[in-house]
Amino acid sequence: MNTRYLMISSSIVTGFPGLVASFMPDEILRYIGVAPATIPVLLVQVLGALYLGFAVMNWMAKSVLVGGIYARPLATGNCVHFTVAALALLKSAVAHPTLIVVWGLTTLYTVFAILFILVLFMSPKKALAKNI
Repeated sequence: MNTRYLMISSSIVTGFPGLVASFMPDEILRYIGVAPATIPVLLVQVLGALYLGFAVMNWMAKSVLVGGIYARPLATGNCVHFTVAALALLKSAVAHPTLIVVWGLTTLYTVFAILFILVLFMSPKKALAKNI
């Protein structure tokens, strides 16, 4: 599997919320009904930093051969992140079946989890170079 588009799309999916959480933690907390106190604001900003870190890492690795033994830590980190988040989202979605946004996020994270599981356990294939 050519992982270039997977790495680009995962960097976008993690980068946008990372930016929002880093620079707008008060607004996020108010939106979900939590009073923006010092500790919750700090936790949202740290979460944003985590997401930005994944986004930058994936963006910088978009041209790296990923899969099998190649870039295994990168594939493993993404696999664990998306799988654990998908399971947490699924648990929340089942508990609150009317929250459509949670179901959408669950689907998105499940797709990424499956793709990174495939990348982690399958041999990589280099993209064919175009002759000019």
